[in-house]
Amino acid sequence: MRDFCALILAAGKGTRMKSERAKVLHTLCGKPMLRMVYDAVAALQPEEIIVVIGQDADRVRELLDGCRATFVTQAQQLGTGHAVMAARQELAKRKGSVLILFGDAPRIRTETLRRLAEHHQASNADMTLLTVQAADPFGYGRIIRDNAGRVRGIVEEKDAAESQKKITEVNPSFYCIRISSLLAALDQIRNQNAQKEYYLTDMLEIQVRSGAKVESVEHDDFEELRGINSRAELAQLAAALRAEKNRALMAAGVTLLDPEQTYIDLDVEIAKDVTVYPAVTLQGSTRIGEGSAIHSGTRIADSRIGAGVAVLDCCLITESTVGDGATIGPFAHLRKQSVIGSHCRVGNFVEVKKSCLGAGTKAAHLAYLGDAEIGAEVNIGAGTITCNYDGVRKHPTIIEDGAFIGTASQLVAPVRVGKGAYVAAGSCITEDVPPESLAIARSRQTVKEGWVRRRKAPK
Repeated sequence: MRDFCALILAAGKGTRMKSERAKVLHTLCGKPMLRMVYDAVAALQPEEIIVVIGQDADRVRELLDGCRATFVTQAQQLGTGHAVMAARQELAKRKGSVLILFGDAPRIRTETLRRLAEHHQASNADMTLLTVQAADPFGYGRIIRDNAGRVRGIVEEKDAAESQKKITEVNPSFYCIRISSLLAALDQIRNQNAQKEYYLTDMLEIQVRSGAKVESVEHDDFEELRGINSRAELAQLAAALRAEKNRALMAAGVTLLDPEQTYIDLDVEIAKDVTVYPAVTLQGSTRIGEGSAIHSGTRIADSRIGAGVAVLDCCLITESTVGDGATIGPFAHLRKQSVIGSHCRVGNFVEVKKSCLGAGTKAAHLAYLGDAEIGAEVNIGAGTITCNYDGVRKHPTIIEDGAFIGTASQLVAPVRVGKGAYVAAGSCITEDVPPESLAIARSRQTVKEGWVRRRKAPK
């Protein structure tokens, strides 16, 4: 938008969260609330987005790393008006108007912000604010109107008279203000209130007193504008967002057997005809391909699951890729940078870490495969371990196409098992195995007949 910038106030600690972490860094359905607000604002394409930081400043910067944002620091948190004062120099560089909002209102939609901004510009107002009716207005500033219905003030909860507390039209703290008017009024804000803080809401009274044009836009969805002040409110909003996400997925052709027990982050993508069983958690940037089934007790984070995949009960998959038609689990663990090829079988109590399995390879149960490059159509027997760590460094194991690794084998890396080779059960392989060879690395069995009888004989 031309002649328009945005100011996101994100410096506060959020005392009621009882956390050492800044409030805006707390997440809902996989996304920090500040990032949700930023994304809604960025979609408006303002000329600049200024973010006021304070508590956890470095982590807030890191969260928005790579985003188009200008940071200013509020060294002391002395109120919302004081936060805007911290951005005075940046605002003075710009013309037009500024959209001001808080980083703890994560449900705000771009369409709502656009409606506010467009009304502000079309009406040529000095200040425009959103208002909304609240069934329970406790904690919010009440909107004071004159007999003509014009907004004339905002009174905060702690400063409100009993009669004012009965007002249900509240201020959810979304404003558009002409920058020249804002800068002229900043020095008039005082901290003469119960909190001894500089309230941004005093800006409205200052504008009215100066004869400036003040407009309001009434919104019809209080929940969208609600700020987060406690962990209880955080949980309530997260539940609402999850419910919305789940409804959208089901409308798009995904089967959720029990939506209330299915936890799916906002950025997760699921193709049609996928079935998700109860007590499943899908996180981050996970993608699930068409026709797959994700069974109960499974958590998948930041991973790609192909089409027609069966992820059986109680699996953990993080930052990994699973090819089409594969079967994972039950009780399998795929760790960071694992790539499972199409039609593979990674079964009961198999852990795969930073390894690649070629198409059709099977590790049916009780194996650890770490730092391994495994070809196609390989059979990994139960109890197989790739011994990848020597106490100082990790080393690779390479198993070529069609190899057969017998039960209870240890492959001491670095080592290579050639194409079509066999490793006998119970072997400890410390040297390369040539293609189509049989490797046996175990002690010869000795049988001493009658030994038990002699041992138990009376002395």
